[in-house]
Amino acid sequence: MKDFFYAIQDLFVNVLFAPLDALRALELDNWFAANGLNWFFMLIGFVAFIYWMGQLKKFNDNNEENKSITAHKYL
Repeated sequence: MKDFFYAIQDLFVNVLFAPLDALRALELDNWFAANGLNWFFMLIGFVAFIYWMGQLKKFNDNNEENKSITAHKYL
């Protein structure tokens, strides 16, 4: 039974966390490269935000939204 838990430890420490260890070692050399994935996700979020704001402006310019006080029955 003890070997089973050592196998789980070996799987996580030596296999699944290996990319994170590589990023930790890379951070000492180049911070921007180590955080490249984060920069990529920030770029995706920024592009999605710009797209969403463009869509909101398009609907606002067409006056498609009901902005009256009684737009919803619970108001």
